[in-house]
Amino acid sequence: MASLYYFSSLLVFLWLFIGTATAQLSSNFYGTSCPNALSTIKTAVDSAVSNEARMGASLLRLHFHDCFVNGCDASVLLDDTANFTGEQTAGPNNGSLRGFEVIDTIKSQVESLCPGVVSCADILAVAARDSVVALGGQSWNVQLGRRDSTTASLSAANSNIPSPALNLSGLITAFSNKGFTTNEMVALSGSHTIGQARCTSFRTRIYNEANINASFATSVRANCPNSGGDNNLSPLDATSPTSFDNAYFINLQSQSGLLHSDQQLFNGGSTDSQVNTYASNSATFLTDFANAMVTMGSLSPLTGTSGQIRTNCGRTN
Repeated sequence: MASLYYFSSLLVFLWLFIGTATAQLSSNFYGTSCPNALSTIKTAVDSAVSNEARMGASLLRLHFHDCFVNGCDASVLLDDTANFTGEQTAGPNNGSLRGFEVIDTIKSQVESLCPGVVSCADILAVAARDSVVALGGQSWNVQLGRRDSTTASLSAANSNIPSPALNLSGLITAFSNKGFTTNEMVALSGSHTIGQARCTSFRTRIYNEANINASFATSVRANCPNSGGDNNLSPLDATSPTSFDNAYFINLQSQSGLLHSDQQLFNGGSTDSQVNTYASNSATFLTDFANAMVTMGSLSPLTGTSGQIRTNCGRTN
């Protein structure tokens, strides 16, 4: 009887161990099931970024806006239907999220290679990494094995994604709520070394704030009038808008951050010293950013038998 008890206990232990191991992400998750998945994604991303450098920032932002809303589960990709409201019309996303067609193209290519194997959530994570690399940033090992959600949350998208109007304390809290340190928040903010922002998101800063470089404000106002032109674009990093480098932090030192939330990182507060470090040491920033991206990609993934592998990223199976 005792031996039977220990045998049963061993089986339970092994089952729990296997279940735990199955739920873990790994960098070689598709090594056997879809060995050409990563090279297929990279080729498509390189092509898209070559055609339009801004697309690199757009794909990185898609991953960020996915992960900050109930984890990295591709919920951001679900389209609205008559009976379903997704996250794409949330304030931080509406009219500004881009790159859906690139993800759809990649998904179609990967489905042709390995039907029903590679998740949309993993495609987002890999495309974000490949976009950064395509624009000159440092690579990182993307952990894989996420599955796709069958739901989305408009309310969570509205409340969880950090606003460009946040002060430093709000930024620290918003990222801390997702498990990030303040250092990781500053590193991830460096993603604004690429991409563009709409006039409506920085108008108040360039017309009303005092901690802004006068000549920088004048130059940006030329394309962002006091009223109208809400969708006019300006680069988040005017120095090298299509290079993933540390120029964003150098700009902050001269009070040339485009968004209110950008300049908050260098405004006499606790993060000034980290901005100075990144401004003077590009390698430190690039390494810290890559490490923080691994952390972000691990936010509450669906694994094992949770969720599904969508055939079409814009709708559930």
